[in-house]
Amino acid sequence: VKALTHALNEKRLHHAYLFTGTRGVGKTTIARILAKSLNCETGVSATPCGHCSACQEIDGGRFVDLLEVDAATNTRVEEMRQLLENAIYAPTRGRYKVYVIDEVHMLSTSAFNAMLKTLEEPPEHVKFILATTDPQKIPVTVLSRCLQFNLKQMPIPAIVEHLTRILGAEEIPFEPDALMALARSAGGSMRDALSLLDQGIAHGAGRLDAAQVRDMLGTVDVSYLWDILDALVAKDGVSMLEKAREMETRSLSFANALQELALLLTQLQLAQLAGGSLGGGVDEQRLKPLLGALSPEFVQLAYQIVTQGRQELASAPDEFSGFAMVLMRLLAFYPLSDGAVSPVSRQAQVPVSASRAPVISAPATKVVDQKPAVQPPKEGEGVWHEVVNGLNLTGMARELAHHCNLVSRENGRCVLRLAPEHKHLLFKPALDKLQQALNAYWKEPLVLQVEQAEVEQMTPAQAVQQQQQARHDQAVAAIESDAFVRDAIETFDASLVDASIKPLN
Repeated sequence: VKALTHALNEKRLHHAYLFTGTRGVGKTTIARILAKSLNCETGVSATPCGHCSACQEIDGGRFVDLLEVDAATNTRVEEMRQLLENAIYAPTRGRYKVYVIDEVHMLSTSAFNAMLKTLEEPPEHVKFILATTDPQKIPVTVLSRCLQFNLKQMPIPAIVEHLTRILGAEEIPFEPDALMALARSAGGSMRDALSLLDQGIAHGAGRLDAAQVRDMLGTVDVSYLWDILDALVAKDGVSMLEKAREMETRSLSFANALQELALLLTQLQLAQLAGGSLGGGVDEQRLKPLLGALSPEFVQLAYQIVTQGRQELASAPDEFSGFAMVLMRLLAFYPLSDGAVSPVSRQAQVPVSASRAPVISAPATKVVDQKPAVQPPKEGEGVWHEVVNGLNLTGMARELAHHCNLVSRENGRCVLRLAPEHKHLLFKPALDKLQQALNAYWKEPLVLQVEQAEVEQMTPAQAVQQQQQARHDQAVAAIESDAFVRDAIETFDASLVDASIKPLN
């Protein structure tokens, strides 16, 4: 828009323009606007009046000097030559004779060659506006003689805004969620969005209702997905499957459900790590409780599980089985607060000694009752560890607190120490959230200062890592001391895969 505006206002006009982009993004519309700008009776400018006879005739498709050609039905060289023979004659009605050739990539090689001569030495009164969805098929000799503009897909908010304006002018009642569903289904094409809008109005008998639009499109009511995420946080696999059964009963698309679920996880991650801005038409009241319930690390894993599950849906026994397995995979990988496996995984584990099949490595084992021998923190460490455990932090702010030591807290100033290898955690939003949490914990305003130096005391992160390592070592020892495992190792010359061993508690 900026380039075309400057060219028109400064009268620096090129003889050929090429608009590229997918369907329904405005290629032909912009070509007609450009034709009006060139032939408006008020003069060449970026703001045609829209009221003069030239503008009105162009809008009505009856302007004699605007020749619109569909290259898909006029591909032969004879047709192109006949069209261009009249280019040498001055325009009859307007200032310029404008040729708009749609889907120009459909022309034959001979037709391109015929047009090339006119593009090389065009008369002053001729302007070419070419439009295509596939510019790769246009010869470079033609491309090099055009100003090329790539029109991007329409963003969802822009589609919603335009549909809202249309419905307001038509005085048709609608629900905002219905427009959001239409905009997503349009795939960036305004033409598709308008077609779906007409269909939605007919389906709703003169109004746009969100539930009816979802039924028409076969999309999923997002409330099902909220309920599934809530059941995931509650570790309730039965409720997750019940929701999946309800969706199957309504013949909803599980592929679309996984797409919508990936969108919700994306919005959740953006809210956690990118300044807390939700947007995107997501219900903030349903999403906000999940911000603290789902860790940013698990959200990343869940997004990968959902998107991968959508790709695998075609190879599943049926769509319901594929969707159900994605839900169970989310539940199986849902972490406990101490980083252990999920309760479902724990219930499903069988002690190694109970199996009589030959074993090379063991995925998990029970840990003996006594606690790992972790050195207790020093006095200064214990204070900071207790503080960190009392802070309600997530994401980068939580990681920053866990990798720091408390140096001092006096005179309204809190000084922490962070090892240089973790300096990437010094992210301003994380610092601000940590300072707010400390102010709330100690009930006094504090100025937070983080110095970069080697830590002299054990950080909370190191303490957790040491405890996990001790639990892992005990699990390995328990596996190695199992009589059946020892027999398998001696009989088959087997070895344990250390990384595959995980403690159960």
